[in-house]
Amino acid sequence: MITLTLLHPSKTEPVQNWTFDQASTIRIGRSIDNEVVLYSAVVSRHHLEIRREGQEWEVVSLGTNGTYVNGKLIKTARAVDGMIVHLAATGPKIQIRFPEQASSVSENLSQSTDFSTVSPREEAMKSSKTTSQEMLVKHYGIEHQKSEDET
Repeated sequence: MITLTLLHPSKTEPVQNWTFDQASTIRIGRSIDNEVVLYSAVVSRHHLEIRREGQEWEVVSLGTNGTYVNGKLIKTARAVDGMIVHLAATGPKIQIRFPEQASSVSENLSQSTDFSTVSPREEAMKSSKTTSQEMLVKHYGIEHQKSEDET
């Protein structure tokens, strides 16, 4: 399973999530034939692919405005849990998460630690869809589309 999160342009707050269980290739871009559609002038029609290669994932840049990881222009890069990919230098930011990896780490931690309180990040994740929709339109011109976990 892989989860992609569109991040707020000036903060690291989530705006929208997409979760894919069985996909081997996830395409991101402006065109409606992509699995993740982002309406932004700096995003190419087919800007980025995230491909499963065995047990790992690879990020492949297809866009003319470039794809950046840690401020560096990339053509391909191995996807790691928590990495943030910028579509163009000033474009949308997508965070890549692998929930299985995160849950196995938290299972190991919870054996020795009590995590009964709700973290500020969990509270932020509960923000209303109206707020998310407003941020999408205001910052990226993106209209809300239902993700697989909302259908």
